[in-house]
Amino acid sequence: MKRTLCRVNPRKSAGPDNIPSRLFRECAEQLADVFTDIFDISLSSAVVPSCLKTTTIVPVPKKSTVSCLNDYCPVALTPIVMKCFKRLVMRHMKTQPPCSLDPLQFAYRPNRSTDDAITTTLHLALTHLDKKDSNVRILFTDFSSAFNTIIPQHLIEKLSLLGLTTSLCNWILDFLTGRPQSQQHCLYLS
Repeated sequence: MKRTLCRVNPRKSAGPDNIPSRLFRECAEQLADVFTDIFDISLSSAVVPSCLKTTTIVPVPKKSTVSCLNDYCPVALTPIVMKCFKRLVMRHMKTQPPCSLDPLQFAYRPNRSTDDAITTTLHLALTHLDKKDSNVRILFTDFSSAFNTIIPQHLIEKLSLLGLTTSLCNWILDFLTGRPQSQQHCLYLS
């Protein structure tokens, strides 16, 4: 926990709790044990405290002159301590990739990148094209706002099939459901 708190970028915006990111980094030594206890209790009970699930949506302009709502990109501000908890969970999940994971899965895998995905795809296509009278069809998709359309229960079923423990699946499900949200525009919060 201490290492995760020390890695918090002090220039990042505070979350909906208005606790400055700099505080977590500078007080990591004092906060580590307290947040470790909170995290352990949260995981063992599979309940995320509602104050850590709170999100404030802030519209950020995509370009210098804004003329319509589409010129904004919604950014979700979450409590920094929750980001630290999520980072710890992701680190745990990445260290134990299930053997059932597709070898062509590149996202969220150590030592894998989009460059690897492109190189592998090109290699497979070019190898196939070396054969006489062969064709290759490639479909590229962009899942715009894909995370916003996830049905939490379906995600948990998939994670369970990948070998995540029931308690961790329940913790993730609790985090994804019942999340209080507000929207901030200029000085107004709704």
